[in-house]
Amino acid sequence: MKHFESIDPALLLSAYAQGIFPMADGADDPSVHWVEPRLRAILPLDGFHLSRSLRKVIVSDRFRVTTDAAFADMVALCAEPANDRPTTWINPVIKASYDRLFRLGHAHSVECWQNGELVGGLYGVTLGRAFFGESMVSRVRDASKVALAHLVARLIAGGWKLLDCQFITPHLASLGAIEIRQADYLARLYSVLAGGDGGTILGGATGAGAAGAVAGVAVPSPPFAAGDWRALDALGAAADLGAERSTGSPPGYVIAQLLTKTS
Repeated sequence: MKHFESIDPALLLSAYAQGIFPMADGADDPSVHWVEPRLRAILPLDGFHLSRSLRKVIVSDRFRVTTDAAFADMVALCAEPANDRPTTWINPVIKASYDRLFRLGHAHSVECWQNGELVGGLYGVTLGRAFFGESMVSRVRDASKVALAHLVARLIAGGWKLLDCQFITPHLASLGAIEIRQADYLARLYSVLAGGDGGTILGGATGAGAAGAVAGVAVPSPPFAAGDWRALDALGAAADLGAERSTGSPPGYVIAQLLTKTS
């Protein structure tokens, strides 16, 4: 395995464009390896499962939700051990690499705060109109669910077409995530990067996808048409009759309405 102080941003984004992402074997592992799962989890943006209980939590604005306000802290929180997760794959190389992507505008975070404390959220990578979720965490009940709901609403408002969740979990499945073959995932990804909606599986690909081609379809080349990360903020400002908001995310009822219309 190759050792990095950080992964070059161009290399990292090129890997994401080919359906590959880095992981470490543990928080103390000095190296990273590249992962291309045979089965891939995605969350269809029109399929987010907004339960009645989650809707109540979102509308209550129990959490103050921000975006890109504490990216490094969010990554660090995701890397911390917890009772249900004694170690993570986020090592210093991963932290440094995604901090560079964040400073370049290719990574974002959604943070949930309670009583001034960061209690949950998520972060991920954006490329064109594809968003690649990297990690999410809750330190109090429902924090990661609220962060994911705000993320989905933000992606919908900004014109994104694909939300990659990497690996399926019961938690993600309960919120609408599904699992597809890597070849089908790559076809969706290439479609989105090429300017499509990602809804059509290209070429009838079968079997595990090889990075670089799916049924003869080449990896699209940049530049890619990007989504608008701040489009949701305009909706929030309109909902507040133009009042300035410091939270970086609209009121919960705006999020709930947007998710209800698209689910």
